[in-house]
Amino acid sequence: MLRLSGAHAGTHHAGPVAGLLAVALLLAGCGSSGSGGSETGSGDPSASGTVTLVTHDSWALDEKLVDRFEQESGLTLEVSAAGDAGTLVNQLVLTQDAPLGDAVFGIDNTFASRALEADVVEEYTPTGLPDGAEQLGGALTPIDQGDVCVNADEAWFEKSDLEVPKTLDDLADPKYRDLLVVTNPATSSPGLAFLLATIGAFGEDGFESYWTSLVDNGVKVADSWEDAYYVDFSGAGEGGERPLALSYATSPAFTVSEDGSESTTSALLETCFRQVEYAGVLTGSDNPEGARELVDFLLTEDVQSALPESMYMYPADPSVQLPADWKKFAPQADAPFEVEPTEVSEHRDEWIERWTETVLG
Repeated sequence: MLRLSGAHAGTHHAGPVAGLLAVALLLAGCGSSGSGGSETGSGDPSASGTVTLVTHDSWALDEKLVDRFEQESGLTLEVSAAGDAGTLVNQLVLTQDAPLGDAVFGIDNTFASRALEADVVEEYTPTGLPDGAEQLGGALTPIDQGDVCVNADEAWFEKSDLEVPKTLDDLADPKYRDLLVVTNPATSSPGLAFLLATIGAFGEDGFESYWTSLVDNGVKVADSWEDAYYVDFSGAGEGGERPLALSYATSPAFTVSEDGSESTTSALLETCFRQVEYAGVLTGSDNPEGARELVDFLLTEDVQSALPESMYMYPADPSVQLPADWKKFAPQADAPFEVEPTEVSEHRDEWIERWTETVLG
């Protein structure tokens, strides 16, 4: 059903990384270097070469689009998955003197400052950057966005004759004891996004008390979105036992009934934090021109149009038409919680440490 970076979808923390997964998947094609223009295929089609994209485990793009990129650019695309988005950033920082690839996709706004501070991406601005899509540091290009929110298994609540919660405060209500699973902000970008939502809601001095109330109410913490959603969430159809799970506002668009009339899950739009996922050219890569061409490709209309159904995220280009059922089943939050990027950069590691002490002990 879903992906999620990393959204998703879009995480890191400052501590050591153990057991990092690096899986290289050769997707197909032939080769080239690219010129970095706004249109894919601007490079010499007779040239040859490989461009390696380092990304999170939730990377998914239609192979027809990958094939077209390879045919038009002359490049062979190799994809190396490095765990969740937080693990991805940690891995890039740890290997910055010997980059794992040429381009990166999946650094999100909760960890972008760490990547920029470590200089793991070089400055590059695509000429085809959509209106309203803002780069970070002249190096990270927005590709997609999505609201990280708690999701509810509507069928479970109906069967249990229990009202679906709406707010963050509701989640700490004893009547929802042992029903919620979230992800660890130290290892999961959705987990960090949700931590920031609670900081935006309760403040730097109040979020620990809120999390204490969630712990007292039996919250479960998973290491990754995939574990929380597919292993623990009852609404994913995989046998999970918890009817509340941290996911994305877009997730209910992929749990729609066979007749398309309703979704079996819903997003609690008063619990959200907006996540943006970025792509960039890795500093010191073997093929920076190919990496620039790949970043350009991710902004093309065909790729942006494919993101809702391949990555389950909103495209960075606001002019792209969305799937018809997204207005009904995947609306974005009207007022997601916010934390200033400068505050995230300054306090992220401290906040994660305080969360860890409060929740994990």
